[in-house]
Amino acid sequence: MEQRDFDAIVVGSGPNGLSAAITLQQQGLRVLVLEAKETVGGGLRTAELTLPGFLHDVCSAIHPMAATSPFFQTLPLQQFGLEFLYPAIAAAHPFDDGHAAVLSSDMSETLATLGPDAEAYQSLLQPFIESWPQIVNDALGPFHFPTHPLKMAAFGLKALQPVTMLAKRFEGMYAQGLLGGMAAHAVQPLENMATAAVALVLSIVGHRQGWPLPKGGSQKIADALAAYFTSLGGRIETDTYVQHLRQLPSHHALLLDITPKQFLELAGHKISGIYKWQLEKYRYGMGVFKIDWALSEPIPFTAAACRRAGTVHIGNTLEEMAASEALSHRGEHAEKPFVLLAQQSIVDSTRAPEGKHTAWAYCHVPHGSEKDMTAIIEAQVERFAPGFRDVILARHTFNTQALQAYNPNYIGGDIGGGIMDARQLYTRPAIRLNPYSTPAKGIYFCSSSTPPGGGVHGMCGYHAARKALKDVFNIRVSLPA
Repeated sequence: MEQRDFDAIVVGSGPNGLSAAITLQQQGLRVLVLEAKETVGGGLRTAELTLPGFLHDVCSAIHPMAATSPFFQTLPLQQFGLEFLYPAIAAAHPFDDGHAAVLSSDMSETLATLGPDAEAYQSLLQPFIESWPQIVNDALGPFHFPTHPLKMAAFGLKALQPVTMLAKRFEGMYAQGLLGGMAAHAVQPLENMATAAVALVLSIVGHRQGWPLPKGGSQKIADALAAYFTSLGGRIETDTYVQHLRQLPSHHALLLDITPKQFLELAGHKISGIYKWQLEKYRYGMGVFKIDWALSEPIPFTAAACRRAGTVHIGNTLEEMAASEALSHRGEHAEKPFVLLAQQSIVDSTRAPEGKHTAWAYCHVPHGSEKDMTAIIEAQVERFAPGFRDVILARHTFNTQALQAYNPNYIGGDIGGGIMDARQLYTRPAIRLNPYSTPAKGIYFCSSSTPPGGGVHGMCGYHAARKALKDVFNIRVSLPA
């Protein structure tokens, strides 16, 4: 590592670390990003995990939050090689009766799949679809007095409910299941408070613009962020694992794209008292078991809509999903788990050799689980796509321990940087007036362990950098318009 002076150093080059670095560099500071691996990206990496020519997203795959991120919308990422592709249907949710409910940017297409609940669904979502541009900064930031209080209050009244309660406004299983599948992205029991928030946000974004994926793989998002950062004069050093703060060059601000566990290992000696105690008590959530497949042809879903969807939520009814999520949360393995599946190659031909396809999926498992869920996940897919096993050419799996070995931020396989339940929604990583600052002068959290939490949106890093700019450099940066 070159020993020179920097205004700020960012440790970790995930979407939040890169967003923090960009925000700082845009103000003319000298910023260094340090990344332990050979390439930037964190959860944004793509590799040939199965067979040559098959490109698989190692971690995140579909990116609705990247498409709606207020910060990302201000960046010229298309000029640096990022191209988003939009599947015809954002997400589909199949049921045992052969029907599938869908999330589409065409509301009428969604309503046509919901039977008697079409009107109730539209009355729930349409006001938030229209008000989203006014409330997005409030929804994707730390707790504060909202810019549009009445609109945010209307959203909050619904969002803070358990999704199981919000779904009671629907009579049939199609709308209930569709909403429940969205909420299952929260990686916690569906009876928990605020699980409706995740369901509403993902649904709003899907109806407003769809759920995109980057052409060529998720690595393209990280590459574009890094290229823009270096075009501003920023510096990135890879293959640099930071084990001690004393190995860092001179700097005024340090932003850490890590979770509380790594913070305590790296900078725990800098803090004490209640703050340190809170970090030690920080809670991580369920893990995931992930599979990538190389396929000879597209997945033969029974429901035609599923064959056109970038994402497929495999979980059947709300009741079945709620039961499986509750089991995993209690430390048990579900025999019929909720499976989140992506099929990027149906719209991105660069992901596989001509005529071949890829698929990506995971299910939730107990924190730290080492159980091989391959057969169980494939049985769930086969349940809604008879003949699926026959098109598998090769597979690659990650259990929770392998995920943590790959990325130390994935503690026990928790890919969200800590459970995002009501207790840790706005108090992550600790109860503090500003969640990004720490008692150690000049040191800030910028990871998904801060609000608004997991997802590829860069807002954790952006807000952390705004705080550092104000505290250390007396520079105030306004929220994106």
